[in-house]
Amino acid sequence: MSSAKPLPSWAQELASLYESHAASQFILSGNVHDRFLVPQKQGKTHIGSLTEYVQHVLVPGFDVVITYDLGNGIRIERGQEVFTTWPAYKDRPELPKTPLPAVETLTRYFRYAANLRRLGKEAPQIACIVRSAHLVAPATQGSTQFDLGAVALLMREWAEDPLLVEHPLVTCLIADNLHDLHPLLANNARAPRLTIPMPDAATLAEGVEALGIDSAALGSFKDDLPALSRGLVGASFHAVERMLRLAAHQKDPIEPADLSRLKKQMVENDCGELIEFIQSTRTLDDVHGNDGLKTWLRQDIALWNKNELAALPMGYLICGPVGTGKTYLAECLAGEAGAPVVKLKNFRDKWVGSTEGNLEKIFRLLQALERCYVFVDEADQTLGKRDSGSNDSGLSGRVYSMLAQEMSRSSNRGRIIWLLASSRPDLIEVDLKRPGRVDVKIPLFPTANTRESFDLIKALCKRRKIMLEDASFPALESHLPTLLTPGAAEAIAVKCYRLVQTRELAPEEALREALYGYQPPVPLEIIEQQIRIAVQEATDLSFVPEVFRQAS
Repeated sequence: MSSAKPLPSWAQELASLYESHAASQFILSGNVHDRFLVPQKQGKTHIGSLTEYVQHVLVPGFDVVITYDLGNGIRIERGQEVFTTWPAYKDRPELPKTPLPAVETLTRYFRYAANLRRLGKEAPQIACIVRSAHLVAPATQGSTQFDLGAVALLMREWAEDPLLVEHPLVTCLIADNLHDLHPLLANNARAPRLTIPMPDAATLAEGVEALGIDSAALGSFKDDLPALSRGLVGASFHAVERMLRLAAHQKDPIEPADLSRLKKQMVENDCGELIEFIQSTRTLDDVHGNDGLKTWLRQDIALWNKNELAALPMGYLICGPVGTGKTYLAECLAGEAGAPVVKLKNFRDKWVGSTEGNLEKIFRLLQALERCYVFVDEADQTLGKRDSGSNDSGLSGRVYSMLAQEMSRSSNRGRIIWLLASSRPDLIEVDLKRPGRVDVKIPLFPTANTRESFDLIKALCKRRKIMLEDASFPALESHLPTLLTPGAAEAIAVKCYRLVQTRELAPEEALREALYGYQPPVPLEIIEQQIRIAVQEATDLSFVPEVFRQAS
């Protein structure tokens, strides 16, 4: 196992484990459907699949290379003349396609070659690559199909049977996600699990150069491929290749202003409906009031820009009553920092193992992005529970465990910052809110008095070019509600704007009529309960206005 160029870390680990006889079976998951740079003779580079990479880079000297998948069945990629000397093949030259007969055939061939070696005869060195192994041996629980268990058991024996382990045999099981693979294989301690990461900037730059795309399509990046690659980190190489070829065909050069939009499109397409990039043009200047809170957040951003990562929080919890602008604050924070915001969408799936597989895919993307915020709205519902009973067959507990592990990964500090938003943070598991996962808990509150309510409505009306004067406050004070949330104030401002446009009322008169008969959208007792919870959750009392500090 050798290559003229340095191997990626996962390939180095695979080579070391095999050459040291520490392992002979490997489970490859992650970015397995991407395109890879396969070194060729005379220093040339071919762009191919992961299977081609394994064949030509990791096992170039093996006598027999076999691939198997449900669609193509067993294929002899190298060493056909060696394989056909097997007596069983001469008797039945048609190789099976369905899993159990195919895996039985492969197992018999491996044992035949291993027995030859034990007898002191010349035996071939064999590599077997099982593509889409999660379809051959899926993680189906409670199945009555005994064939599935037999397939998984035989494939596990490839890594455990002393006869096969002593023979120069290497088997690679390629699966989209570990959780999609049968537990007998995914949890086998003798089969190292290696994750294929998304390409980094250096790999993307090398790949773009190898594509040989017309330099005109690269626009101002034609002499600076590293800058182009840095702007596209997080996208798969396949997506980048498709984007560049389309740009070349349409004669539409890629410019710096296009990178953010193109990256967003590529990453969202690669991840399906699992995530969404939130592009924010707002900053903390767009947040009304909360000066102490904005100072704290701007200090964190300054630390981030100075690369003082050790001083940054692992995550924020934004809590407060319904309508206090938790999502809005997350957007403003991300816009102020100039960092991408990845919003988790509905990653839960009805199929067994699919939810866990979706989370694996999301985590791989987050690791590929250099720096980002991860926004989880309605976190009390999304993050799962340590113990959810038997209602969901333990799914919520598995989601909780995976998210808790990822959120506490110390290497993520300063790279991936979690933004959790919830009006009921008391329903979030305590372990998920502890320091080391969420270091800063930010409470947001409704207005404490009528003056704050007036100022909030005034600011929202100003955005609609309706100018309320401070002198109007005394005349309107008796009509103004307290405990007014930005969401409720937005509705009042919209109603005020409508009255100005339809009835041509003066701003003060329009607001007075908009407030007539006003009823809070959320019952007062619920607002007060959520205020008490937010006060109790706050990391620092300086975040809590004096009037609310006794609410807990």
